[in-house]
Amino acid sequence: MDRLALHRLQKVVKKAKIELSSTSQIEINLPFIATDTFGAKHLNVTLIRSKFENLVNHLIERINTFCKNYLKDVGISTKDVDELLLF
Repeated sequence: MDRLALHRLQKVVKKAKIELSSTSQIEINLPFIATDTFGAKHLNVTLIRSKFENLVNHLIERINTFCKNYLKDVGISTKDVDELLLF
């Protein structure tokens, strides 16, 4: 996938993540996301919150494990943490 298409896809995924926090499904529409010998390709899908959660669950588990290990290494209990910011 070319860089422009990847950038467009990243933007729509960020927007989808935000929208799915307040709704159960969204429509994703990216016209002309790529081209091949048969012509232009368009992305038009409905994304349901449960499907999105399923797709990212392994990433959330990795972050959770990393955070717990870090807290253990520095001697802090999860009860001592009120908020966690991820960038």
